[in-house]
Amino acid sequence: MEHNSGHLGSALPAAYFSSASSSFADFLRAQAPELLPGGNVAGSSVRSAADLPHGTTIVASTFAGGVLIAGDRRATAGNQIASRDMDKVRITDGYSAVAIAGTAGLALELVRLYEVELAHYEKIEGVPLSLDGKTNKLGTMVKANLEIAMAGLAVVPLFVGYDTEATDPKRAGRIVSYDVTGGRYEENGGFHAIGSGSLFAKSALKKLYDPDADVDAAVRAAVESLYDAADDDTATGGPDLVRRIFPTVVTITERGAEFVSASQIAAVSEAVVNGRAEHADRQG
Repeated sequence: MEHNSGHLGSALPAAYFSSASSSFADFLRAQAPELLPGGNVAGSSVRSAADLPHGTTIVASTFAGGVLIAGDRRATAGNQIASRDMDKVRITDGYSAVAIAGTAGLALELVRLYEVELAHYEKIEGVPLSLDGKTNKLGTMVKANLEIAMAGLAVVPLFVGYDTEATDPKRAGRIVSYDVTGGRYEENGGFHAIGSGSLFAKSALKKLYDPDADVDAAVRAAVESLYDAADDDTATGGPDLVRRIFPTVVTITERGAEFVSASQIAAVSEAVVNGRAEHADRQG
């Protein structure tokens, strides 16, 4: 066993045994830059950014005791539906989640690398990054993609997290948005939306948002806002009762980050659709 371990160690570059940096992205940049998001895109012959699948609408809101993030499931390529059931929302560690809009493939690569980055930091340093550290790290990773963003392959994440060091646990949920240059913006209004249907989703949340709502009411408001976005934006997918495709929702509280169950989201989505149908009948 000792002989094999020594042989394996001598076969690897010294950088693999260095703890000089706690950043996994920096390690990849030095050792295998082609594995970074967009590493194989620069110089490639993509006909048009519009030819690639794009994620569409994401919403986030705080509630009493936490924060949630939700996304529709549609991805588009130009005027066509590229996917009806894409998952755009990911839990990135125990108290944070990220959802993406923009060029789908690159965005998913970036979020997966971000998950590894947070886990790698905790293993090297022995403690997790602070919430501010997490948001700054994500901004740095987005900025690293600026060259391909300027070519039309933009990646725009939305971050939510629960601040375990907050003095008021009822107001510990936080929302941070970004631009393609890596600019970081704390959303202090309690809700935010990104993507092609964000104008309509955010307008709906202005009427539905309640900072003192419980988690169930907050989930209902998020699904309502995505329904409104789908009603006016062709790139946003609404609840699909035939295919049983519904939004993805993650909540984060003092217990940690967790996906809202598929059965619960289905029930909420069906209630929203039925409520809108009853309203339409009364108007008719």
